Amino acid sequence: MTSYRNVITIDGPVAAGKTVVGRTLARHLGFDYLDTGNMYRAITWLAIRSNIPIGDAAALEELALENPVRITSPQGDEVEVGGHRVGTCLRTPEVNSQVSLVSQVSGVRRAMVDQQRALAANGNMVMVGRDIGTVVLPSSELKIYLTASANNRARRRWQELQDRGQDRDFNLVLEETQERDRLDSQRQDSPLKPAEDSWMVDSSDLTVDQVVELILSRANCLGGATPR
Repeated sequence: MTSYRNVITIDGPVAAGKTVVGRTLARHLGFDYLDTGNMYRAITWLAIRSNIPIGDAAALEELALENPVRITSPQGDEVEVGGHRVGTCLRTPEVNSQVSLVSQVSGVRRAMVDQQRALAANGNMVMVGRDIGTVVLPSSELKIYLTASANNRARRRWQELQDRGQDRDFNLVLEETQERDRLDSQRQDSPLKPAEDSWMVDSSDLTVDQVVELILSRANCLGGATPR
C-alpha cells in the first residue's frame, strides 16, 4: 500500500466545517488543499450541462473517465472539466440536489479516487471529503473525522445560503441535511464513516481557529505534517 507522507485527511458529514478548517489548516502549513467534493460537483455540473440523466450510471462513469477534473485555484473552489472553467456554478441548487446521487455511482467514484490519489502522491496536502481516510488514502499519516450535530450543521448551511442571498426556510435546510446524511452513510460504495484510526473532532462548540489548533497539535505530536 502506498504511504502518503505529510497528507492530512478530513472526512465528515455535510456542513461540519471541513472546507473552512481544511483551507485554514493548509494555509498554516503551506500545504496544497483539495476539497474532493468539488470534483463530484464538477461531474454533476457537466452531466446536467450535457443532458445526461442522473440515473444513467454507465453514461456518468464514461463522462467521469473522459473528463478529468483539474483544480485551477489555490483554494480549490474553481475547477476545469470538459474544457470549462467552473466556480460558483458548482454550488447551484440544481447541483446541490443531485451531487449526492452522482457520487453514489461506483464508476464515478473509481475515476475520482484515481485522480485524488495521483494528486496526493507528492505529499504536503490537506484533502477533505467523505471517504478520504477510509478509501482514498487509508495509509495517510493523520486522519480526522470532523462532525457536529445535525442542527448545528443545518444552521451553518442556512447561514451560508443567507450570505449568498438565497432565502431558505431553516427547517427545510435541516431536512435536507438529514437526508444528505442518510444518503451518504447508507450508500453501498464508500459510505460515510470514520476510519478505524481516525481522530474524532466535534466542532459543534468550537471556532474554526480552535479546531485548526487542535489538529495542528495532533500533527505535531505524531511528528508529521511538516510545513514546507
